[in-house]
Amino acid sequence: MFLEVEVAAQGLKEWVPSESVPGTPTPSCETWIEQLSPRLSLPQAPTWVEPPSPRLTPRSSSAGYTTNASPPVKKSPACILAMGCANPPNKFDQATYADWYFNVTKSSGKVQLKQKMQRICDRSGIQNRYSILKEEFLKQHPEFCTPGEPSLEQRNAITSLLRLSQLWLSRIPGCRCHADQAGVTALRIAQDLAENNPSSRILICCSELVARTFRAPNEKFPYDLVRTALFGDGASAAVVGAQPQPQIERPLYQIEWVGEVLAPDSENIEGTLKLEGLQFYLDRTLPSLVSKHVGGFCRAALDNAPEKPGFNDIFWAVHSGGPAILNAVEAALELHPEKLSASHHILKHFGNISASTQSDCEWGIAVAFGPGVTIEVALLKRCK
Repeated sequence: MFLEVEVAAQGLKEWVPSESVPGTPTPSCETWIEQLSPRLSLPQAPTWVEPPSPRLTPRSSSAGYTTNASPPVKKSPACILAMGCANPPNKFDQATYADWYFNVTKSSGKVQLKQKMQRICDRSGIQNRYSILKEEFLKQHPEFCTPGEPSLEQRNAITSLLRLSQLWLSRIPGCRCHADQAGVTALRIAQDLAENNPSSRILICCSELVARTFRAPNEKFPYDLVRTALFGDGASAAVVGAQPQPQIERPLYQIEWVGEVLAPDSENIEGTLKLEGLQFYLDRTLPSLVSKHVGGFCRAALDNAPEKPGFNDIFWAVHSGGPAILNAVEAALELHPEKLSASHHILKHFGNISASTQSDCEWGIAVAFGPGVTIEVALLKRCK
């Protein structure tokens, strides 16, 4: 009998007869089970190192040839050529959202939780939000509001119809691919594609959908109230490309640099996918963690600008993750109050969704926060 053996970098797995493993019951027929073998020591040094190729020695032109050290080809910078955004028509008043939420989930008897959520809504800095979920829809799908009731398939059906929670990369003409990325990370991927394929145009589509996490209030998950009180539905899109066509395309922002960093020892934003939907967790220490790490990373991003401007010399588009997040960024960077006015406007009228900005500054930074905590930064230059 021939057995397949799996060899890994840190050890060896092999198949052995079950009777050779102590404590294994004797089967009625011959059986094989998997057992870890002793780890093999890795070689201390490579067994072969290929020497580098000798470099050509420059010779005079009389010898018949000279070395040709061509400089690297300079790529055309990627630019944001167009932007757009949209929200569902279903609009909620933040002042009365707690009443609507506890009524529609048949949880009006949970008085203390309702009072707690009302306080969160009052302090959220939000005036209005939008959602694709309506009371009529939730009545038709009670599994959304029933604890422990499987509803993942129905939630996925909503998001798959919209197909906006993914980044779509569309090359002109004909080529189409997609990847599960969004926000500032999408700009990084689009920048690379555009600069290496200057005839291409990349379409980025992103969305925020509360349908994946919407559920009835539960005393065991009090942090769900924060998510329910802050998040709203919305979608945005951008077209990215290099070498804009004169008289046809008008570039808005040049993408100078994009990067991300994972804050060390952080588990402040995490989610668990369950049959009843996505269980999202936001740690209360998130604002302090953002405040601790956002300054150094934004400074590193600004160092890629030739003039190396200061934080108050640029425009800002900070993800409107809530008043505590915006206040943490403002304090950590020592920003003037008007610098985050666009983000506060987005938070007030749309809730926790992506932010955009209008400013006369030449340079600017877009900042987003994701699971981990991951901090994503894009350095932008306004096109003239």
